[in-house]
Amino acid sequence: MSELRTPVSLDIVVCTYNNASLLDRALVAIAAQEVGDDVTWSVVVVDNNCTDGTADVVARHVARLGERLRLVREPRQGLTPARLRGVSSTAADWIAFVDDDCLLAPDWIAEAAACAREHPACGAFGGFIELEWEREPDAYVHRWEWAYAAQDLGREARAVEWVTGMVVRREALAAIGWIDRQLLADRTGTALVSGGDVEIGLRLGTQFELWYTPRCRLRHVVQVHRTTHSYLARLVYGLGVSSFLGDTMQWQGSERTWVPAAALRSHRPVRAVLEAAAGVVRGRRDPRDVTIAFSFLCGWWGGILRFLTVAEGRRAELVGLAARPRRP
Repeated sequence: MSELRTPVSLDIVVCTYNNASLLDRALVAIAAQEVGDDVTWSVVVVDNNCTDGTADVVARHVARLGERLRLVREPRQGLTPARLRGVSSTAADWIAFVDDDCLLAPDWIAEAAACAREHPACGAFGGFIELEWEREPDAYVHRWEWAYAAQDLGREARAVEWVTGMVVRREALAAIGWIDRQLLADRTGTALVSGGDVEIGLRLGTQFELWYTPRCRLRHVVQVHRTTHSYLARLVYGLGVSSFLGDTMQWQGSERTWVPAAALRSHRPVRAVLEAAAGVVRGRRDPRDVTIAFSFLCGWWGGILRFLTVAEGRRAELVGLAARPRRP
């Protein structure tokens, strides 16, 4: 007799903006999933004002996935509004935020369901993310693979403080209040600040465990234009801003003490710039590493300026939000 397993319901939310060719590949990978009858799953593609062939791509895949696949539209530009539309358009216990340039392994849904069974009270979990370069980049780009969300936290599943590529438990997402109020902006159109991911992960981590499971494997396709020096500099600048905002949320002191402390903390990205420069002098680093490291430093200081320009009440709400559980 086969073992009875707890049923799991999972909805995959794919937010997309003018990326029809990669969305097509992502949906091909989803259609190839090998899933047992004890998992109820579906896919919602959120069209965030696409002007390319996104609708046609989804229509073609409906022929294979049938009612499992739906297309909804979100007119407010940005990843956060698109994700909110995906959340409101689904009802499963678990929500997988999958980017339109990610290719799931054939057993990804099955392994995600297994992790959900093993850790039913966790807030979220993520898995192994391997980069698939559309064309092999310049050698120095490999030093910045973390900026493209590469994730390898080991061969064993374990609780972690932070994880990317999240599968989120719906009740946990509601419990932290993110569905009702979001404080950080996320990617909007071609803007690359990723504060939304930071906010969701850190707010979940204040109240729930986060898990990493290497069995959930996916490939993140990195297009050629995203490996250029100018693009990488913009990307790392945005990650510098996001890093500052994440530290703001985890600060345990007062709002008044945070900005001086943040200025002092900039010694870390300053040191990274100096180390890159020293590596160039010694012939061990590419000169472009210096400008990329400097971009992160500029992003950190840009985050400070951004923080100082928001309304005082919003600053007070943001400081320490993820340093301790929020009381009702």
